[in-house]
Amino acid sequence: MIFHTSLELFQVKPGMAQWEKLRQLESVYLTQVDELYDGDAFPMDVRHYLAHWIEGQDWDRAARDHDVAMLLFQVLLENLDIQHSRFVQGGESFLLQHNIRRFKQSFQRYQEEPYNLANIIQWFLVKEKEILQNAELAEQVQLLQVQQSPMETDSQRNIERKMTDLKNKVQCMEHTVKCLEEQQDEFDFKYQTHNMEGTTNEAEKTEQMKVLQALLNRLDASRKSMLSGMGVLLDGVEELLCVLVREELVQWQRRQQKACIGAPDSTCLDQLEKWFTTEAECLFQVRKFLKKLEELMGKVTYDQDPVKKQKPALQKRVDSLLTSLLKSAFVVETQPSMPQGKGPLVLRTNLQFSVKTRFLVKFPELNHAMKVNVSMDREAPLVKGYRRFNVLGTSSKALNMAESMSGGMVADFRHLTLKEQKSGGGGKGIHDLSLSVTEELHIINFNTEFLLHDMSVSLETSSLPVVIISNSSQQQSAWASILWFNMLCLEPKNLLFFANCPAATWPQLGEMLSWQFLSSTTRGLESNQLDMIAHKLFGKQQSYDACNISWTKFSKENVPNTNFTFWVWFDGILFMVKSHLENLWKDGSIMGFVSKGKEKTLLKKKQRGTFLLRFSESIRDGGITFSWVDYSPTGEPDVRSVQPFTKVDLGQIPFHEIIRNFQILEEENVPENPLLFLYPDTPKVEAFGKYYTEKSGADSQYIKYIKTKLVFVSKENTLEAKSPMYSDTVECEGSGPMNPRYGLAGEAFEPSTFPPSGIIGDPLPPELSPGPMFSVAMLVPDEDQNPTLQEFFNDPNMYDCVDLSDDTTFLEGALPGLSFIAPLQPCE
Repeated sequence: MIFHTSLELFQVKPGMAQWEKLRQLESVYLTQVDELYDGDAFPMDVRHYLAHWIEGQDWDRAARDHDVAMLLFQVLLENLDIQHSRFVQGGESFLLQHNIRRFKQSFQRYQEEPYNLANIIQWFLVKEKEILQNAELAEQVQLLQVQQSPMETDSQRNIERKMTDLKNKVQCMEHTVKCLEEQQDEFDFKYQTHNMEGTTNEAEKTEQMKVLQALLNRLDASRKSMLSGMGVLLDGVEELLCVLVREELVQWQRRQQKACIGAPDSTCLDQLEKWFTTEAECLFQVRKFLKKLEELMGKVTYDQDPVKKQKPALQKRVDSLLTSLLKSAFVVETQPSMPQGKGPLVLRTNLQFSVKTRFLVKFPELNHAMKVNVSMDREAPLVKGYRRFNVLGTSSKALNMAESMSGGMVADFRHLTLKEQKSGGGGKGIHDLSLSVTEELHIINFNTEFLLHDMSVSLETSSLPVVIISNSSQQQSAWASILWFNMLCLEPKNLLFFANCPAATWPQLGEMLSWQFLSSTTRGLESNQLDMIAHKLFGKQQSYDACNISWTKFSKENVPNTNFTFWVWFDGILFMVKSHLENLWKDGSIMGFVSKGKEKTLLKKKQRGTFLLRFSESIRDGGITFSWVDYSPTGEPDVRSVQPFTKVDLGQIPFHEIIRNFQILEEENVPENPLLFLYPDTPKVEAFGKYYTEKSGADSQYIKYIKTKLVFVSKENTLEAKSPMYSDTVECEGSGPMNPRYGLAGEAFEPSTFPPSGIIGDPLPPELSPGPMFSVAMLVPDEDQNPTLQEFFNDPNMYDCVDLSDDTTFLEGALPGLSFIAPLQPCE
């Protein structure tokens, strides 16, 4: 009947070499081909060995015409037999012969529905063309280096593979729905024709009923097959949804927590947005398929109709999965922060802050359609005295793609403020907890409504807990709370975290402390620096990994023998480095966290003039000093130090200029700079030369800050001091214990009378004049009681010791071990 036209189906169309082109692609596109044929729907071996014949057939027509599909199906099986014979005759491996037989047996399942196989083959050919087109496009824009971005982890590669498989299944199902509709139209047409003709011939009528019954059976089988495939598809969707929501999103939230306190973790949402959007698109497609099934069922239904039985359960499952996906897709992309704040999550009343929310399902039709509203503390804890706040400013904004650099769906709130509710004098509750203002945590809430394709879902999300302060003096303590919470807490809504605050392990704390330097200066702390800090906190230990530190010891209790906490000391150093020493820190020039004992051990092994830079352990707001090694005539090492410089000093004179111009007087009263090599052996000019100003000496722009050319020189031996964090006394080599408030051993002086009066002196002769020198005190203990450089310069009594009428060039000072050079008059 129609077979007289079938010979054209066997002809291979000229110029069709699609498979050959695919095989010649670069590896990145060959990987896509591998992923395409990764399943069992259509074996790559069959595609390879029957490539020319497959590409020469009209599979699109076969997918719509049962007779054509049956003919191609039979020819396909014959070709497999022929290929098997070739393997046998050619002596090919037994495995190849076995696989061809297995593929033929597998294709037998399409005996009753050959158009399904035609539909599958057509779909694979279309996907191959897409890969070829992408490869050709990449070749055309090779200068732009358009290449597939490699996945960062095995988990992400696995998700990408499953996403591709999911999209392929959805597209296959779309073809299946069209075929099902065509089958039903064929049955409906023949059924209506049968009713309209109303034949009375029983034999003819019986024959027509057989045809109709066969069509109906085929239709019923197709419906069952589609519903079954839809269940399998939803299994894959649910598996992916679990991975996205319970793993990838949770990991991103933890990365965001850590990034808020300085960790270098990526918080980019573009990849998650891509996955969430793909998942949502697939689920909406399934809803569309179910709606189409309902429409088909409305036209043709029958007893035991599988659509009538299974559709409600499938609809409920799809809507449940979609609701879960949409609720998880609403997140806070950028946590609340003030423009001039110490870090995110610390907010101050009546000062503006910003926060950004994002919806990870990116549908263009939702642009400006979803309005986000801001509120505060919806689930505030029942704690007496717990403050309440109102959110002021533009507290309602639509999600849009214009405010995101990546085109994401965001609502960027830039001008919000908080105002404390005065009525009631604080919250009333059942808990009577003693929390400070900076331990009181609050949450900012966001809500919106998703409405699309008759799907309505209420969405909510919230910020990480914030600390709300009323003046800047609370900022340091508030930031400590944010650091501790986000370092340890995995429950973002635990507002009573500080009511029963856990301790931190040293590995946790050390990592967090390093993040503070890394985020502020792009250079974190090295292991030896962290070891010094650990020793400071826990004393000498074989290993610090098992050591714990409490919240109280970190931020509330003073360090022994000081009037400040560990956090205040550490944060003071961080601020000083960020404000005045950032370049030197990033260069690695500052060793910084090193004990005095370790400093001496390191320097005594080095050549004369080797120096290192160390942070003071006893100055509240941060101090830095330098020590260097010299050698006695007998070859004994002599390590010397200067009094620490504070941020006040460094605000007036850059530290590299202090190092550049520092000089001392030896016994011959000849000034020299003892700082020659930065530890371990870098010449000073090589380490600091790039920061020097063009002018030096009297022409330096910094000389104007120096009120005198007074130089303090120690003639004692090396000073060896224990950290004042642990000892009230300091040992000086060759002498007895020394009180930290005193100068060198045996003689005492009070800072208020330093230097002592009664010293007279004349200017040096021109040939011995050292020129402008930065005043530095050779010291001793690193204690707060010692005057800082600036305090010393500002002392109104400092010039009482200089008799300008005397002609004496130079006198030993009243203090043993100290010499002074005084100019005729202080610099203006």
